[in-house]
Amino acid sequence: MKKIICWAFLLCLQVAWSQTYNISGYIREATTGEELLYASVVVENTTQGISSNEYGYYAFSLPPGDYKLTFSYVGYHSQTISLTLTGDQSLNVDLVALSTQLEEIVVSIENEQNVVTNTEMSVLSLSTQEMKAIPVLFGEQDVLKTIQLLPGVSGSSEGSSGFFVRGGDGDQNLILLDEAPVYNPAHFLGFFSVFNADAIQNVKMYKGGIPAQYGGRASSVMDVRMKNGNMKQWQANGGLGLISSKLTVEGPLKTDKASIIISGRRTYADILAAPFLKDFDDFGLYFYDLNAKANYILNDKNRLFASLYFGKDVLSTGDFGLDWGNETFTLRWNHVFTPKLFSNTALIYSRYNYGFAINNSGLNVALTGGIYDFTLKQEYRWYRNPDSEIRFGWQAIFHRFLPSNIQFNEAEQNSSQEQNALEGGLYIAHDLALSSAVKLNYGLRLSSFHNRGPYVYRQYDAIDNIIEETAYTDNDWFNRYFILEPRMAMTYLLDSSHSVKLSYNRNAQYLHLLSNSVSGSPTDIWLPSGPAIQPTLADQLAVGYFAVLNDQAYQWSVEVYYKDLQNTVEYEDGAEAFGNKDIESQIVFGSGRAYGVEFLFEKTQGDLTGWLSYTWSRSQRLFDAINQGEWFSARQDRPHDLALVGMYQLSERVFLSTNWVYTTGDAVTFTTGKYFVERELVNIYSERNADRMPDYHRLDIGVRWLLRSKRMNQSELNFSLYNAYNRRNAYSIRFDTNTQGQSQATRLSLFGVVPSISWNFSF
Repeated sequence: MKKIICWAFLLCLQVAWSQTYNISGYIREATTGEELLYASVVVENTTQGISSNEYGYYAFSLPPGDYKLTFSYVGYHSQTISLTLTGDQSLNVDLVALSTQLEEIVVSIENEQNVVTNTEMSVLSLSTQEMKAIPVLFGEQDVLKTIQLLPGVSGSSEGSSGFFVRGGDGDQNLILLDEAPVYNPAHFLGFFSVFNADAIQNVKMYKGGIPAQYGGRASSVMDVRMKNGNMKQWQANGGLGLISSKLTVEGPLKTDKASIIISGRRTYADILAAPFLKDFDDFGLYFYDLNAKANYILNDKNRLFASLYFGKDVLSTGDFGLDWGNETFTLRWNHVFTPKLFSNTALIYSRYNYGFAINNSGLNVALTGGIYDFTLKQEYRWYRNPDSEIRFGWQAIFHRFLPSNIQFNEAEQNSSQEQNALEGGLYIAHDLALSSAVKLNYGLRLSSFHNRGPYVYRQYDAIDNIIEETAYTDNDWFNRYFILEPRMAMTYLLDSSHSVKLSYNRNAQYLHLLSNSVSGSPTDIWLPSGPAIQPTLADQLAVGYFAVLNDQAYQWSVEVYYKDLQNTVEYEDGAEAFGNKDIESQIVFGSGRAYGVEFLFEKTQGDLTGWLSYTWSRSQRLFDAINQGEWFSARQDRPHDLALVGMYQLSERVFLSTNWVYTTGDAVTFTTGKYFVERELVNIYSERNADRMPDYHRLDIGVRWLLRSKRMNQSELNFSLYNAYNRRNAYSIRFDTNTQGQSQATRLSLFGVVPSISWNFSF
C-alpha cells in the first residue's frame, strides 16, 4: 500500500509539473478588423515562438506562470502583452499600422526573425505595401512582376506576368487564389496579371521545401489570399490610370461579425485607340475582372467565407476575335474544435476557357477549349505545444478537360478528345523543435490520379500512324497512378541571428501544358497524365544560410539547390500542334535538371530600403528524340539574373523607387543555313536552343506623391518610367531573305520608354 501511495504521489507531481494551458486567438488589423496572416508571436526570454496561420489564427501552450508575449507583423507596430497564465486563455490581438505618412519605409520580403528561426526556406512572402512600391509597366501594381525581382524567379518574356521558378517550366507553378487554382494568370496577352493588388492581402511563394499540404505541380506554389473586408466601417479606394481604372468597396454587413469586399477593374485601351482604328469594325482590346468576398463569424468556434473571382479578356478586329477568362469560387468553413485543434473545410470551383474565330475572305475558323475543376478538401492543424504542430488532411479534385474543338467553314471539325480525371491527395506533416537550436518539419503526401472515360487510347508507330486503339466507356476508370511524395525541412540555429537550413521535397505533377511560345498563349493546351503521358516527377534538394544583422535592419541569405526532373513533356521536332486531334502523337518525353545559387540582401529599415537579388543557374533537358539525345538548354535557361530594387523617402509626402534588372538572353534555336529542294527553300537549324537572344537589361523609375494623407482619407499621384533609358530589348529575332538572296536578321522590340501616371484614392 505504501508503494502504491508513493507511486500515486509521484504521478501527481509529474502531472502537476507537466500541466500546461492553452493560449489561442486571432491577430487582426486594429482599424479594419481583418486577420493578419503569418504574423509572429514570440514568448520573451525564451526561444519559443510561432506564426498565425493563413487565416490569422494562432495557438500554443505554456506551463502556468507570468509571461510577456510580443505580437508583430511587417508594416505594423509590435505589441507586447503581459499575462499571468492560470488556465486556458483566448487572446485576440489588434495591431496598429504604421503611420500613413510613413516616418520610414519598412519593406521586408519575409518577417525578419522568422527567416532565421522557422523551418521554411526558399519561401517568398509579399504584402500589398511591397507590391505598390515597385514601378511597373503601365503603372499597374502587379504581384507577378514584383515576384520576378526576387531570386530564383524569372519572367517568361518582356513585360509578361508569366514566370519560371528555379529552371522549371511555366506550367509547373501552382497558382492559388483563395485556394482555387488559376490556370492562366495573365491579362492583356501577358502584360498584366489577373491579381488586382487592391483586393489582395498576402502572397506567399514556395520555391522549394514545399509543405505536404500542397501538391500537383513540380516547381513552385504561389498562394494568393484575398482581403476579408473591413469589419469596422465602410470604405472605398480606387485608381485612375492611363489604360485602366479600378474601384474597391468594403465594409461590415454587421460590425465585428460579418463583412464584404467587392473589387473591380477594367482597361479601356479599345476606347483610347478607337479614333485611330476607324477602319476596323467592332474593334475590341480590353480586359475586366471582379473580386468579391464575404465572411461571417458564426461564433467563437465557427466562421464562413465565400470568395469569387471572374475575369475575361477580349481582342477583336471585326474579322478576328480572341477571348479567354478565368472563374473561381471558394466556400470555406473554419472550425475550432479545441484551442489546439483547428480545421478548414473547402469546396472549390475553377474554370478556364478560351476561344478564337476568324472570318475573312471565305475562311471561317473557330476554336474553343478549356478546363474545369471541382475540389473538396479537409485539413486539420493540431497545435500540440509550442514545440510540436501536426498538420494533416486530404483533397479530391475532379478535372474535366474540354477538347480543343476546331471548326472549319461551319462544317468540318477536328477535335481532340474530352478527358476526365480524379486527382487525390492524402498528407500529414509534423513541425517539431528537437531542441532550442534544431527545428524539423517532415511530412509525407500520397497523391493519386485516375483517368475516367469516355476515352479512346491510341498507340502510334514511329511515323505517327495509329496501330492500336482501346476504347473506354463513361463508367470506366483506368490507368491509376499512386505516388509517395516525401517532404523535409530542417533549421539549425547558430545563434539568434544566424541559421543554416536544409530541405528536400518530391512533387508529382499530373497535368501538362503544351506550348510553342516562350511567353505562352491563351490557346495553349492542357492535357492530363494517362496511358500515353506519365506524371512529371521533381526531386529538389536545397541548402541555405540565413542571417539578420544590426538589430534586424539588414538580412541576407544564400541558397544552393539542385532539381531533378523526370517525364518532362515537349513537342517533338516539326510537331503539328494546331488543330491536331491526335495531339498525343506529337509529344515526346524526357528528363531535366536545374541547379543554381541564389543571393538576397535586404535593407528593411530607414529612409532608404530595398534589396539586391542575384541568381546564377542552369536549366537543361534531355530527350532521346531531340538534339540527337544530348543535353540541351531549356528555353528558360538564363545563367545570370540580377535585380536591384531601392525605395527612398525624399520628404514626408514624396517617395522615390527604382529597379534595375539584368538577365542573360533566352536560349533559342536560330537558322544556320538554307538549301533548295525542288525549288523550295528549306532552313537548316542549329541544335535545340544552342543560341542566345541578346542580354536583357532595363531601368524603371517611380515617384509617389501623397496629396492627402489621413488614415481613411488618402489621395496620391504615381508617376513611373518603364525602361527609363530606352533600351531596345529584343522580344524576337526573325530571319528573312533580302533582295540579294542573303539572310537578314530582324529584331523586334516591344517597348521603348513607357511613361505612366495614375491617381489613387481612398475614403
